[in-house]
Amino acid sequence: MKVSKGTIVRTIMVILVILNIIFERCGIDVINVSESEVFMIVETVIEVMVLLLGFWKNNSFSPNAKKADKIKDSDKIDEVYDFFKQLQESESEQE
Repeated sequence: MKVSKGTIVRTIMVILVILNIIFERCGIDVINVSESEVFMIVETVIEVMVLLLGFWKNNSFSPNAKKADKIKDSDKIDEVYDFFKQLQESESEQE
């Protein structure tokens, strides 16, 4: 049985939440953070994700992105545009 990494992470998070609820009900304060700390952590995570996503999108790392840059910078860009336009038109006609 092959389980994805996302499923494993979500399962671990659910177990942690359940344990935290149980400990909270028993009066044991395991995860002691204030709302402002949670806000700061979430805000920092979002900022870092946006920064990394913007960096990744604006720089060509993968082989496919490098090929796309070559096509974009070449003189044949009009041919490529026409090809994709024709492809899109043929797909819409088939629907």
